[in-house]
Amino acid sequence: MRERLRTGLGLIGPRHGRHALTAEQVDALALPIGDDGVVVGVDAEGQPAVLGLNRPTPYDVVLIGGLWTAQVLALRAAATGARVAVETGRPQSWMQMVHAMGGGQNGLAVYEVGRVPPQGASAGTPVLVVRDCGMRPPRGRVVSGPWQAVVTLLPYLSPVAPRLVRQARLIGVQRISPDEAAELGRTMALPRADIDSLPTLADGVTLWCADRDRQYVMTQPTDAEIGLLGTPRRMD
Repeated sequence: MRERLRTGLGLIGPRHGRHALTAEQVDALALPIGDDGVVVGVDAEGQPAVLGLNRPTPYDVVLIGGLWTAQVLALRAAATGARVAVETGRPQSWMQMVHAMGGGQNGLAVYEVGRVPPQGASAGTPVLVVRDCGMRPPRGRVVSGPWQAVVTLLPYLSPVAPRLVRQARLIGVQRISPDEAAELGRTMALPRADIDSLPTLADGVTLWCADRDRQYVMTQPTDAEIGLLGTPRRMD
């Protein structure tokens, strides 16, 4: 028995050859690691456009657009495992989503403006705060932080928009008027082609801008999203 057990714990398993690589072979390895996050739509080539909201550093997003797009973003963030806290002055517009997701017990909760409690975000329980507070959102009590992104929805440009845009890491812009496009173009240093295209964007299309990167994305709803939220629309 002593010879059978030898030393250590448990039974002796099968013996396999060791797997070893030289330093030169390691350089040739390629791991299939891609972007992860929320699929916000498809780009001009029809490829999925992914927005990485769950980050270990603060992440502020401004969406100048419609409620429909913000709600799709919230639904998809919750589907990835994030808890979603909605701060809004129109809670009735979010109640259908709350009921569909189990009365606020399954990842989405709605709060009055200024009443969002600390969310306790962590790597295991990331949080997305959606601020749907109108044209002049007050400064939020709950701000972005590690594993807690904040999306501020602006229906149109307002006097506070330039400040929010300058502070944001990512800006999404849907269809706006030519005057608004010209003003936003000055704030964001957009090329003339983008300024001219913004007033003509179709429902569901968003120009996402981060640093010097710009990408037009079409959000295509699933059948379940259409049943809950309807078809894409810019106006609420």
